[in-house]
Amino acid sequence: MIGFEKIKYSELNARQKENFNFQKVAAKLADYGFNCLRLTDDWQGADFIACHIQGNDFLKVQLKGRFTINSKYRGKEIYIAFLDGDDCYFFPHDEVLANVLEKGIINNSESWKVKGGYSWPNLSGWAKDMLGKYQV
Repeated sequence: MIGFEKIKYSELNARQKENFNFQKVAAKLADYGFNCLRLTDDWQGADFIACHIQGNDFLKVQLKGRFTINSKYRGKEIYIAFLDGDDCYFFPHDEVLANVLEKGIINNSESWKVKGGYSWPNLSGWAKDMLGKYQV
């Protein structure tokens, strides 16, 4: 019998972290009837496709290591999935982007104005409130 020892996420390299995160998110989505198909290369901005068992929903998903929005995902019908500790969030990018911009949280930041993207290493109170309905 193999002896199981939990890994330390902090000791994984970037590719291993991405694989780990994919498996964790896919397991959460399985509880909601989704089968996740990993893509070998980004396709239309997606890292994986989440297919519902009823066969009607095929969602393009970008996997992130933290809460992230980026102008390059606008208009692509992309969902963002990320883990925050044991919590998993799965949200429609454009809807959340519109809410963030409406609140004026990042509008004048250099990251948003120059690079077109913004991410948060930790979820603040406003972010947890906004993303609460997207926790799976």
